[in-house]
Amino acid sequence: MRHAVSHWELKDVVELADTTMGRRASANDATAMPARREATSPLLPIEAVDASQWRSLADRAIEPNGYYLPDWELAVNASAPGRTGASVLVARNDGGLLGLMPVVSLARAFKIPLPALVSAHPYGTLCTPLLDHVRAEEAAAQLMRAARETGARALLLREVALDGAAMKAVNAVLRGEGIRPRILRWHLRACLNAKRGADQLLQDALGAKKLKELRRQRHRLAEHGDVAFEIARSRDDVLTAIGTFLQLEAGGWKGRRGTALMQVEGNAAFIRRATGALAETGHCEIVTLRAGDVAVSSGIVLRHQSRAFFFKIGVNERFAKFSPGVQLTLELTRHLCADPKIASADSTASPDHPMINPIWRGRFAIGDVLIPLRSQDPAVAAVHAALVMRQSALDVARWGVHAIRRSRKR
Repeated sequence: MRHAVSHWELKDVVELADTTMGRRASANDATAMPARREATSPLLPIEAVDASQWRSLADRAIEPNGYYLPDWELAVNASAPGRTGASVLVARNDGGLLGLMPVVSLARAFKIPLPALVSAHPYGTLCTPLLDHVRAEEAAAQLMRAARETGARALLLREVALDGAAMKAVNAVLRGEGIRPRILRWHLRACLNAKRGADQLLQDALGAKKLKELRRQRHRLAEHGDVAFEIARSRDDVLTAIGTFLQLEAGGWKGRRGTALMQVEGNAAFIRRATGALAETGHCEIVTLRAGDVAVSSGIVLRHQSRAFFFKIGVNERFAKFSPGVQLTLELTRHLCADPKIASADSTASPDHPMINPIWRGRFAIGDVLIPLRSQDPAVAAVHAALVMRQSALDVARWGVHAIRRSRKR
């Protein structure tokens, strides 16, 4: 039987949020007492975490997440508007890191003044925490214990792989404590099985007729200059290629809507810093398709362990009739399938993405999971209800926007 939340219980919860979640760890705190805060605080500023220990944990993580690599997350936290000032929960053993989860308060994430922590959004659509592959359950238990120590009553994991190794470790800990998580929403996301041969994979996905049409478009594209697929890997090459990518993205529909990365100074600074730093450690490459000297399309790809992450794509709309985004993705598919270090690729795309879904036919479940931090806690019902109401309002607003756009096309 569901426990009803009384007015007085809800009032207590809101007051607790004001007192326990109101003061977040700051960079000044870490500077003033670095040794003591490293050892004792359940919630640290991101920049207070030792980057070498973070990288070591990422190398040992039970499940890869390119968007929680330190060079990416530190760049996001430094300048990306709306994503700066995050904190981290950490799990430790003998001075090293066993687990790490960037977080913000529920009030910061969604303007809901209740005592809960939420996965900090790293600009990419994946928030799977980093857990040591040997001691994943111990790491997960420590992270949840640290969340409790902040005064939080619930932990919202946004956009995590529901059947991934990290969530399996988290669920094992929750079962042992008699706690049942709640999946708030989920969808299937496109991914690539890079262990397959690219030619057969593309044949199965697109069929002979579609591939023939794409070859015809590529031959027509070649009339504008030799078609070349370029891969930028070194720091200098990546920093040059990111400029091309940013120009292409801003020249398309994202530029018209004002959402291209280069249109906001903080976002442009973040992506330049992140891609340059990750290139130095082999965790980033930028792929570009050219017709002669002209860039037709470009994409940013992160690499973590044996998985690639297709972050964003930009296309030159002058060549729209040649399907530049699809042509780039076909080349990227061949590139990843030929790389023995890559076993899979996450599209990190929205559900039903019209470009990537027909090409990358693998699917995995991704969703938002609400984790009570105490068994039978009525405060969690209040958090759950608030999140459901917020999502319903967003769905209505999104439907209205789509309806307006459809009407303008008529």
